[in-house]
Amino acid sequence: MDFALNAARQAGNKTLEWFQRDKLSVRTKDDGSPVTAADIAAEQLLRALIASEYPDDAILGEELEETLGSSGRTWIIDPIDGTKAFSHGVPLYATLLAQVDQHGPALGVIFLPALNECIWAARGQGARWNGQLCRVSEHQRLNGGLVCTSGLSYWPPQAFSRVRETGARVRTWGDAYGYGLVATGRAEAMIDPECAAWDVAPIAVIIKEAGGRFSDVTGVESWQNGSALGSNGAVHEELLQCLS
Repeated sequence: MDFALNAARQAGNKTLEWFQRDKLSVRTKDDGSPVTAADIAAEQLLRALIASEYPDDAILGEELEETLGSSGRTWIIDPIDGTKAFSHGVPLYATLLAQVDQHGPALGVIFLPALNECIWAARGQGARWNGQLCRVSEHQRLNGGLVCTSGLSYWPPQAFSRVRETGARVRTWGDAYGYGLVATGRAEAMIDPECAAWDVAPIAVIIKEAGGRFSDVTGVESWQNGSALGSNGAVHEELLQCLS
C-alpha cells in the first residue's frame, strides 16, 4: 500500500507539469477518447516504478501495451482518469492505481493531483481519505440524496428520468472524483453506464472498504463488465430498479 500511494502521487504530480498549460496538445485515439503527453508520461513513470519494485507482476494500463507477469498479480493503471476534464483545466481528474490478485482488487488509490486529495483502501484494512478512516453516508433513500455520473449522454433516457423522479439530485461530477465523494460520505452514489476496467478496478475495493456496495449497472458484483455503480449500499437496490 505504501508503494502504491507513493507511486500514484509521483505520477499524479507529474501530470501537473501539463495541467492548465496553454500549449497542451490533445490527440484523439482510435476509440474516440482523448490522450495527451501527460497521460503517456504518467503511465510510463508508473510502469517504471512497478517494474523496478515488482518485476514479476503484470501491468495493464489505458495508454500502453499490457506487460505480462508470472506472480499472479496485476497492476492496473489509469494515468489520467478524466482526460477531458484535465485538457479543459478542470481539477476533478485523478490518477488511478490498483493491484489485482486471484481474489480481485487487493488495493486501490484515487489521487486527485490538482486538489491534493487522496483516497485509498486495501482489502480488509478499511478506506482512508488523506490518511483518516472514511465511510460512506448513512442516507437511506434516493430522495434527497446526491447521485453523480460520468455524463448524461451515456444514459438511456428512461433510466435517467426514473432516477430524477425519485427526488435524487443528479450531478455530473464524474469519473473517479464521483466515486471518491461516495467513499467519503459526500455523495450517495456514482454511476458509470460505460467504463473500462482501469476506470474502476481501484474503485471496487475502495467503495467496499468504505462500507458501500459496488457492482455493474445490472447488479453483478464485477469491475470488468463495462459499467459500474458505486453507492453507500442503502440506495443501491433502488438505483438498480431505476437502471433496469
